[in-house]
Amino acid sequence: QVQLVESGGGLVQAGGSLRLSCAASGRTFSSYVMGWFRQNPGKEREFVAAITRSGGGKNYADSVKGRFTISRDNAKNTVYLQMNSLKPEDTAVYYCAAGSVIASMLESRYDYWGQGTEVTVSS
Repeated sequence: QVQLVESGGGLVQAGGSLRLSCAASGRTFSSYVMGWFRQNPGKEREFVAAITRSGGGKNYADSVKGRFTISRDNAKNTVYLQMNSLKPEDTAVYYCAAGSVIASMLESRYDYWGQGTEVTVSS
């Protein structure tokens, strides 16, 4: 089992940047694929980015491609989401998730979830 704790959210102006972190407990972090999802009130949670166990493979939602970068440091049991050129529509609670199958866009492929960190982008 793995526990996930997100941090780094906050309030930023449009065009600005934030870096989210997700720290994982346990010694098997490198055996999990990791993903970032986000959710606005009243909306379904949506895929943002995913990364393979080694970090060599990455997948992004079209809405963030070219602006967001997912990365991981297996020595630190941490996955990151660097968010640049932020837009008001990026406002959401961001969740990291750990899965054991593939670096998927599907929520159902992930077994463990963090509590989320809130990101607000003002116009």
